[in-house]
Amino acid sequence: MESQEVPLDVSGFSIAAIVPCHNEEAAIRKVVLDLKAAVPTMDIYVYDNRSTDNTAEIAAEAGAIVRHEYTKGKGNVVRRAFADIDADIYVLIDGDDTYGTDALPSMIQTLLSGPYDHVLGVRKETTQSAYRSGHSLGNRAFNWLVSSLFKSQVTDMLSGYRVFSRRFVKSFPAVSKEFEIETELTVHYLSLRIPHVEVPVGFKDRAEGTESKLHTFRDGFKILRLITDLVRHERPMAFHGLLGALVALVGVALGVPILNEFMETGLVPRLPTAVLASSLATLGVMIWTVGLVLDGITRNRHENARLVYLALPSVEPRVQESE
Repeated sequence: MESQEVPLDVSGFSIAAIVPCHNEEAAIRKVVLDLKAAVPTMDIYVYDNRSTDNTAEIAAEAGAIVRHEYTKGKGNVVRRAFADIDADIYVLIDGDDTYGTDALPSMIQTLLSGPYDHVLGVRKETTQSAYRSGHSLGNRAFNWLVSSLFKSQVTDMLSGYRVFSRRFVKSFPAVSKEFEIETELTVHYLSLRIPHVEVPVGFKDRAEGTESKLHTFRDGFKILRLITDLVRHERPMAFHGLLGALVALVGVALGVPILNEFMETGLVPRLPTAVLASSLATLGVMIWTVGLVLDGITRNRHENARLVYLALPSVEPRVQESE
């Protein structure tokens, strides 16, 4: 007798969709209706982030629970929503109708089947103009950089379409203010080695009458700065070790000719250069020592964060009994 796949039952789980919005009146109705059609039992929270149009009114008419976050920035919305909403499963999706909601049931079932704590929706273009060239190039560069730094493959770290377990959400510190939030979410599961998986999702052009809130260069520099800060915090030995080595090498490069001259003549004719060289070499060793101390602190912080994560119950799969 052939074995049949047992369907996962999501009816016993509370599911909350979080939809950050700023001036999305042209798209939000369809997003809410599509989410309700994809997972009828899901509560949909539209967080209006200082919109000047009718986003909140249209979302409420479509059946969403509308809440407001008056501090500008997607990161502030996610921080507020993660703190306020209690659910077993969380969905994060943008309100611009660019992501395919038809993938959501599969993403949720994937989360439960692992069980995983994070499912990343990897964008697959369904229209040729969905990705702006600058965004696509920047995304690939950031994916490579983060994958190299954290020794784990990341395919689409800037995707705004994700599914989380409660233990992920409630252990996530959420300190970013704007679009850097996706980077912070990615680094959270990488640094704690949280079980995660990637699922391809459709990605299309924004709805007519809407415009992207993401600025390629401005937000790209913000994300790059965040990655630098995260490396400094999450990989202090690598960061300070490299910086200390560079400073020390400059000191050695300046000091070797002076040392050679001293060995030949017994004189130090360029005393200021000699002082600078010795100071740089000493500073390099000090920077390396700081990195060593911070590495121990970071390890302790990761252990504490891991304990907070483990203190929360995992999402266990529930199956329907076959008749």
